[in-house]
Amino acid sequence: MKKEDEVAVKVAKEIVIKFIEVGRLSLNSFNEAWKQVFETVRESITDDKA
Repeated sequence: MKKEDEVAVKVAKEIVIKFIEVGRLSLNSFNEAWKQVFETVRESITDDKA
């Protein structure tokens, strides 16, 4: 796994956990939300280096 992907996983994890804690995300929609958050974070990390 690339360093950027590791960072993206950690950041996405924190975001998703916070959404669950504040009630904005349920476990039923976790899979879809995780994919969206992870891809968004990963794209923003790679765009900054371009």
